[in-house]
Amino acid sequence: MSNILYITASIRSDAESVSRQLGQSIVDGIVAKTGSSVTTRDLAANDLPFVSGERFAANLTPAADRTSEQAELAAIADTLIAELQAADTIVIASPVYNFGPPATLKAWADLVARAGTTFQYTANGPEGLLKGKKAYLAIATGGTPVGADFDFMSRWLTFFLGFLGITDVEIVAADGIMGVDGEAKIAAAKDAALKLAA
Repeated sequence: MSNILYITASIRSDAESVSRQLGQSIVDGIVAKTGSSVTTRDLAANDLPFVSGERFAANLTPAADRTSEQAELAAIADTLIAELQAADTIVIASPVYNFGPPATLKAWADLVARAGTTFQYTANGPEGLLKGKKAYLAIATGGTPVGADFDFMSRWLTFFLGFLGITDVEIVAADGIMGVDGEAKIAAAKDAALKLAA
């Protein structure tokens, strides 16, 4: 059975968050079609730590060589990486905050990017080690057009996933929903999410 890793980052509830609604539509559609299992990681609720010098060193130390303190520091990154490795499909539902990703999503990225595990350095530059996975990005913005020069969220996240070897990425966006025709934009994005999952 295939597995979906569903990552959410909005500080709003399921009922209020457009990105969560889009992401859930994609997840539900894939599950209905494939019967996949789902692992959910709510970044807003999980309160992930930011990387410190000590945590960074612990994350790069082989598990067998870690001190007990390092093992404790590396435990959350080990868990997040295991979730990512086990997933065939990744669905990331996130708003754009101040033209970029929520801090919790960046914290997640900093924890799962581990040299020798999720990517490796080669003579030709970095190579992602999580190849063969499919990713869907469900993005909502109040005013930032997705794909604009000042959209530092979708471009960064697509690049980051590619850095890990996940290059098959599709985006569904409800952007500029605080402006004119916001409800129509949300409805169109929900329709696109349903079609994408189907």
